[in-house]
Formats: sequence, C-alpha cells, structure tokens
Amino acid sequence: MAGPTASFSNSDSNKILVSEKKSWKNFFSYLGPGFLVSIAYIDPGNFETDLQSGAQYKYELLWIILVASCAALVIQSLAANLGVVTGKHLAEHCRAEYSKVPNFMLWVVAEIAVVACDIPEVIGTAFALNMLFNIPIWIGVLLTGFSTLILLALQKYGIRKLEFLIAFLVLTIALCFLVELHYSKPDPKEVLYGLFVPQLKGNGATGLAISLLGAMVMPHNLFLHSALVLSRKIPRSVTGIKEACRYYLVESGLALSVAFLINVSVISVSGAVCNASDLSPEDQASCQDLDLNKASFLLRNVVGKWSSKLFAIALLASGQSSTITGTYAGQYVMQGFLDLTIRPWLRNFLTRCLAIIPSLIVALIGGSAGAGKLIIIASMILSFELPFALVPLLKFTCSKTKMGSHANSLLISSVTWVIGGLIMGINIYYLVSSFIKLILHGHMKLVAIVFLGILGFSGIAIYLAAIGYLVLRKNRESSVLASSNSQTAETLPREDIVNMHT
Repeated sequence: MAGPTASFSNSDSNKILVSEKKSWKNFFSYLGPGFLVSIAYIDPGNFETDLQSGAQYKYELLWIILVASCAALVIQSLAANLGVVTGKHLAEHCRAEYSKVPNFMLWVVAEIAVVACDIPEVIGTAFALNMLFNIPIWIGVLLTGFSTLILLALQKYGIRKLEFLIAFLVLTIALCFLVELHYSKPDPKEVLYGLFVPQLKGNGATGLAISLLGAMVMPHNLFLHSALVLSRKIPRSVTGIKEACRYYLVESGLALSVAFLINVSVISVSGAVCNASDLSPEDQASCQDLDLNKASFLLRNVVGKWSSKLFAIALLASGQSSTITGTYAGQYVMQGFLDLTIRPWLRNFLTRCLAIIPSLIVALIGGSAGAGKLIIIASMILSFELPFALVPLLKFTCSKTKMGSHANSLLISSVTWVIGGLIMGINIYYLVSSFIKLILHGHMKLVAIVFLGILGFSGIAIYLAAIGYLVLRKNRESSVLASSNSQTAETLPREDIVNMHT
C-alpha cells in the first residue's frame, strides 16, 4: 500500500472542469455527487422502517420524513462545503486534527459504519432476488458477493459515468414506487395532512418516529459527500468557491427531494394497502409486523403480482446502488484516516465479506424474519456511530481557521448545532431506552440483569464521554486553506477522487 498521491494516474480524461465564467450552465458540471449521497436515504434499511411506519400508523408519521429530509440537506451541504473550501475531505481533516489514538478510534468506528451500511444492502438484494427468481435468502446473500465483480467492471469508466448510473438507479426506484402509488390509491388529503400536521399517537409511534429520524442521516455519507465534491476542478477565487457551494446545495436539494418523494411513496403505499377495508386475516397479520419480505407477498395479494415484481426491482436497484456508494465511502475513510489506499475491488471484497458473514448466519438460522431484524440492528449501529462523524464536521465547518471567510455564520452555526444536537439526542435516547427495555423486560435472572446493567451503563458512560471530548475539545490553530495555497489549488480536482479505478 502507498500514500494517497502515489498510486493514482495524472490523466486529464476524467476531470470535470467548471468554467470560470459565471453561468447557470455551470450547474450541470456540479450535478452528480448529490445523487450518490441520496442513495443512503433510500436504502433497504429506510424501506423497512418506512413500510412499518405506513402499516402501523398510516400517514401520521410522514411529517417526520419532511423534517428529517430538511435536516439532512443542511448537514450534507456542510459536508460538501468542507471539501470545496479546504480541498480536503472529512476523514483527512480528522487525521490532521486529532492525535494518533483518537484518530485511530474514529477510523475503527467509521469502518464499522461502512460494514453496517453494507448489511442492509446484502439482505435487501437477497430479498429482491428471492421475490424475482424464488432464490433462497441464504443463496441470495452469497450471490451479492458477485456485485463486487459488477463494481470492478465500472471502475474503468470514471466517476462521471458512475454518477449517471446511480442517478438512473435512483430514478428507477422512483418510477417503480410512483406506479405503486398510482395503483394503491392513497387519499391525497390524508397524505398532505400527515406531511404538514405533526402528530404522535402512543409510545409505539414515538419509537418508530425516532427510528425514521435515526435512519435518515448516515455517518459514512458525511465522509462520502465531502470527498466526492473534490472531483471537480473549480475556480479557486472567493466567488468561484461560493458559486460551487451554492450549486452543490441546489444539487443536493434536487437529489434529496427525489429521495424524499420515494420515502413518502413507500409510506403512502404501505399505509393505503394495510388500511384497505377488504384485507384478509392473513394480510392483516402481515401488516402487524411488516418487513421487506412480507411486503412483497402483501402487495401481490392486495394490488397484484406485477406490484410485487415492481417492488423487487426497486429493492434490487436500491441494494446495488448502495454497495457502490458504501465501497467508495470505505475507500475515502481508509485513505483519509490512515493515509493508506487499497484497490477498490479489494476494498469492496473485504467489506462485503464482513457484511455477508453475519447476514449468512442469520439467514440460515433465522430465515427471512431474522434477516429483516438484522437490518434494524445495522440501522441502530449507524445511529450509535453518527456523532463521531457529525461532531467533527460541525466543528470544522464552524472554524475560521479551517474555512476562512467561508466558515458558518453565527446563525448557521446555531441552526446546525441545534439540528445536530437533536439528531444525536434522539439517537442516544433511542439507544438508552432500548437498553433499559431489554433489562426490564428481557426475562433474565437477577445476576444477569446486574451484570448486564453494570456493563451496559459503563459503556454508555464511555460513549457519552467520547462525544463530550469531541464537542469540548478545541480545534488546532494552524491550518491551510486550499484557496489560499497555490500548490493545493493546482492539484484540484484531487486525482485520488477522480481516478478511483486505478
């Protein structure tokens, strides 16, 4: 393995150049990274939570998706701004900012997040293959390893072609659910009411709302977005950087709007189908504990066989696109934190093996129900790890040392810290309350409860202390902006971002 600049070619063929002339046409040069990032908002884990939300509470929790999408746009725009302004992505800033031990711990946490985001992709793809071709779930899990070969074939075409492919897959998912929406016929008035009138009826609704919020902002996505924006050669003037930040905000907004509409469609379809008046007792039972696999049978029974196939195609597109973004997030995490690079196909193979092993064991022992529960566990792991990416991002983008005149204003800083604090608070509350529920209602012996309680609460104390360290620690004073350093400016766009296939 070599340092990040040693193993990449200097070819200009994949560079995406942005004209120095101010024009709305420049927007098309920036189009792409947002769609790669939006995949995390429509992965199989999100689908599962959306399905449960619609089945249990119809359209009541749609407003949560609206709030979460707005918060996600703000946070993702900060990640993009960090990369554009400084010429370094989030993982590289962490390596420069923190000493060896905290940096290593942050890397371990980030790697676990990458594996956790790959587990829903593996299981979602296995479910999709089962729906389309009746392949057993455990064989489907093994077959997902072949997506490594698909990814390897994509490498030689460069990042622009990859962005077009992801955009096509996102639009495929959107089209599938729009057709489902048309035939399931949810009441438009009820949908709009659910979107704009906040309501939480019962403890179950609160728990599901927390799950929906927690599933929206993914830690690996912040590393990914801050790196993908480095693939553009932008004018390094103050005006050029401001234009880039503005266009990336619009581009992210466009991509996340599509993801938002897909999530709304999934909840609306689930809500309409599960609350239909002519449901059979068997279908009513499926709605009580709806997961990705049961959703297929439910749609086939209520709407028609083609509906089940459409859902499977959308799920397959979601799974395959998320493996691509997960692999690149892992590549940037390793390169940034450790100053090491590894060939993407090997990186994908290692990550996929770590995701396949638990998925295969659970699929063999617990079947589709067990695999569905593993998706929820993976989502909880991602929620648990979010602060370790979000806090550094918020601190770096508020720092005038790192961002210069492009640092967040007092108003933006306040808003982003409130949003970040709420998301982290919700996730921590969800984790702690789930742990307490496990102790109180786990039907364990007293000795086991005491032991688990001591171990669990000690872990929670260490977890909160680690977050406190990141929040309270002062940033280093010395830093260099890409816009103020000619050598850095000449190397933009970053060759290691542009030529990911080398």
